[in-house]
Amino acid sequence: MRGVAFFSGGKDGLYALYLAEKRGIEVPYLLTLKTTIGLSPHWENLEALKTLAEDMGKALLTFDMGEGSEALAEFIGSLGVDYLIAGDVFLEEHLKWVNSLAEKAGVKPLEPLWGRESKGLAEEMLKEGFKWVIIAVNREKLGRRWLGYTFRSVGDLERFLEANPGIDPLGEAGEFHTVVLASPLLGGEFELEVKSPEESERYWWARFGLVRE
Repeated sequence: MRGVAFFSGGKDGLYALYLAEKRGIEVPYLLTLKTTIGLSPHWENLEALKTLAEDMGKALLTFDMGEGSEALAEFIGSLGVDYLIAGDVFLEEHLKWVNSLAEKAGVKPLEPLWGRESKGLAEEMLKEGFKWVIIAVNREKLGRRWLGYTFRSVGDLERFLEANPGIDPLGEAGEFHTVVLASPLLGGEFELEVKSPEESERYWWARFGLVRE
């Protein structure tokens, strides 16, 4: 069994990939999308995503959504894989899109995080050896000072939630975006090297690189 996984460098997608591989699915491809709905802090840091993909020994594929979902389905179908893997937790609209995309591509959708409780899932990720850092925050929901906040332990998660009680622990509603610094998928731990803080209509975000600790 082989799969392709949506990949932004963030924790949810990488944890979904990790669980898929634990099920015995080989995942040679990571797929990063260039969106058409405004600035993506992940796409703007594509070189850092390449660093993660290379460290995992996986091919990083990119697709411009300006070509449309039908073309994306055709592209996925051309890869010779059995599964399309994504890390959605409770966003119904995105789940439906992934399911539709998989059907058109002739592959099976795999959403191993779907329906999980956010805080328990975040704790599970941390206990499995995942560490992540905030690389963008929604300006309407979190202050700029949370850029660079790192989750290395359940204690870090608790401190963040105590200070931000209305925020989903995984940022699933778009409150913040992350990049993974450590996981069992990686050969070692990275640290974030912020090149410049940036501002867009929606986000405070960081332009960054990833370097070995």
